Amino acid sequence: MKFSLASLAVVALASQSVVASSWFAKAAYNKWHETELERWLSDHDVPYPTASDRKELQDLVKKNWENNVIKPYNSWDVNQLQNYLTSKGYQAKKGAEKSKDSLLSQVQTYWTETADQANDAYTNVQNSIFDTWSESQLKSFLDYHQIPNPSPRTRDSLVSTVRSNYAAAANKIGETAAYPGDWIYQSWSDSDLKAWLDARGIPVPQTGSRDKLIASIRRNAYVSSNRAAASYSSASSQASASASGAAQYLSDALLNSWSDSQIKEWADKNGIKVPQGSKRNELLALARKHSAQLTGDNVSASAASAYGAATSSAGNFFAQQTANVVSQVNYWKDYALNQFGLASAEASKSFASAASVASASASSASSVARVSAASASSVASSSASSAASVASKSLSSGSKAASKSAASASAHIKNEL
Repeated sequence: MKFSLASLAVVALASQSVVASSWFAKAAYNKWHETELERWLSDHDVPYPTASDRKELQDLVKKNWENNVIKPYNSWDVNQLQNYLTSKGYQAKKGAEKSKDSLLSQVQTYWTETADQANDAYTNVQNSIFDTWSESQLKSFLDYHQIPNPSPRTRDSLVSTVRSNYAAAANKIGETAAYPGDWIYQSWSDSDLKAWLDARGIPVPQTGSRDKLIASIRRNAYVSSNRAAASYSSASSQASASASGAAQYLSDALLNSWSDSQIKEWADKNGIKVPQGSKRNELLALARKHSAQLTGDNVSASAASAYGAATSSAGNFFAQQTANVVSQVNYWKDYALNQFGLASAEASKSFASAASVASASASSASSVARVSAASASSVASSSASSAASVASKSLSSGSKAASKSAASASAHIKNEL
């Protein structure tokens, strides 16, 4: 049987129609109450006749859904478009920073949210709407609705408790929960509402009325949740990378401070063969290749003991420098939680991992420092002052690198947030 091009085109269009019908059949707003349909239309400045029935309201929401939910950037101003690009790690094209058309084109290119993701978010609003709330706001919600606070009271447990009691809280006061009304922000002051908008670069309604402020938050809650999650994930990844970099800086600093004879001595003690006639760059490359064994040097205990003071000094310094990285990681983690209001357990694990890497760096650095001092003792004269001098050089070199690493880690994480 032969099919004409026209027949194939008809089949293709029919298939697309079936897919579209299937999607709209499961659209979140199909289950909304009439008051929620009206609320959504009002929030997005879509006029509707006062006497509209449910079918008319639903058709209006459907007609305006794509531009306001799937592609909300179509109604953004220049600042919002710029903020979105920045949150994704991109910059506006040079010379087009103030061109809305150019910025809009860029945002469209980098937009990753899909229609299904948006629909899922609106089907279960409690899973995203509370992501951008601060810890104190979550607690206030529980207190206002007389819901017992979780114990222990962590951010994750607060969000979990709010989500699991959200529908019951709405039912208790006779409110809808699918597309919630102003009741959800009853514990917020007007200043809280404005601060939420300001923190995300969203224009505050000129009228400044409370219902307009809340409407603006509802309208931007989903996109803000996604942007905050992306920034948080990026920051946690950078933290991990920075902490790992700290460990590398510390190891390299001490290796570079060793003389050729020290490297050969260390290699010999660890059973690593050194080709005869090896130049310094070859020795360093060999040492770095086997750097994992730096903590396994078997220099005699007597040598390590003889220069324990120098070793202790170096080890303590490097431990402190790496501890500084851990401190910075934790500081920016707390900052992100408070600023973006995120409660992702997975994201928290990323920060915990970064701190763990930095802590391991401290332990490794201390061991490397001991190796440096002990190895120096085996090749230097029996004079304590000579060995101390070598260890001192290692400490000085490592000091600069470790300080640079700690500062770099902090700067990277801060910039990401």
